[in-house]
Amino acid sequence: MFLAINPIAFAIGPLQVHWYGIILGTAALVGLMLAIREGKRFGMNPDFFMDLVLLGVPSAIVGARIYYVAFKWEDYKDNLSEIIKVWHGGIAIYGALIGAIIAALIYVRRKGYSFWRIADICAPGLIVGQAIGRWGNFMNQEAHGGPVSESFLRSSLHLPDFIVNQMYIDGQYYHPTFLYESLWNVVGLLLLFWLRRRPFLRAGELFMSYFIWYSIGRFFVEGLRTDSLDFTGPQWLASLMNGLWSPMRWMGFESGFMTYGGNVRISQLLAVLIVIAAFILMAVRRKTGAASVKYADAIEPVGGSAGESRSGREEAVQAEPAAPAAEKTAEGSPPSEQEQEGDKDKSGKIGEPGSLQ
Repeated sequence: MFLAINPIAFAIGPLQVHWYGIILGTAALVGLMLAIREGKRFGMNPDFFMDLVLLGVPSAIVGARIYYVAFKWEDYKDNLSEIIKVWHGGIAIYGALIGAIIAALIYVRRKGYSFWRIADICAPGLIVGQAIGRWGNFMNQEAHGGPVSESFLRSSLHLPDFIVNQMYIDGQYYHPTFLYESLWNVVGLLLLFWLRRRPFLRAGELFMSYFIWYSIGRFFVEGLRTDSLDFTGPQWLASLMNGLWSPMRWMGFESGFMTYGGNVRISQLLAVLIVIAAFILMAVRRKTGAASVKYADAIEPVGGSAGESRSGREEAVQAEPAAPAAEKTAEGSPPSEQEQEGDKDKSGKIGEPGSLQ
């Protein structure tokens, strides 16, 4: 019999620190570092992204819980105190994204920036955070797929022992769906890195590309899972979802059972709608001129507290007045050659506004 990895990393007295929390914290930190690094290319202050994370993470947790409870209201309506007990399980990644996006939209607008420009910078951080965060599910032996054989994990997937052993739960091996989604997101991260250096990319399109890539992968991985939120929908919708998932069957995969007895997985339906909406939004923004700004263009505040939003470099650009030459001209005597050279030296200390580092 294999021993599962202890989900508790260490304890300090009565306080237990779980691997799940450590992994999620690491995911948020890595995502933050990626955003800060890319933000520096546009002269943005790292504190802007740190504050964004401090606001976004709790908003994501709240959104994830509200999303889950909303779709499982029957389990909570008679026991409202259970709603806040997140440690008992029950959060959803799409709810986390909704919560984080709402908080970011408010914060970014208050700082005077375009939401689309900041969302583009944060997109790689979001997907790498999800790639790392899925390993928290691995430590907890949750969010797995349906039953498989040990030979499938060892001989077909060639997984190392520590993963195979952790997928042995209550006498049965299961699909490591956490691993499938994590690897899909790593490939997506590389894709986003490539896309953001392409000259054709417009504002908001890297963020939309993140949603498209993640949702496609989530659609197929979700069909393997046995803990999906589901509902009973019309037969044509269930047939459509099954038809779209059929390539997985051609590759020898079997769908996991419906947890709550429905015929449509909510995450699969939402994934399809997000992909369609993202493509439509990109097309509309280009057609109407709303996406005229390119990803590589300088980022400037568009309103709100613009003075507080500017980076130290932008403030330096505005700090040096060009008054000496004008004052002498106003007195009626042209500046001497030495004075002109002095003015040139002063102006040469200042970088060109809007240039990228």
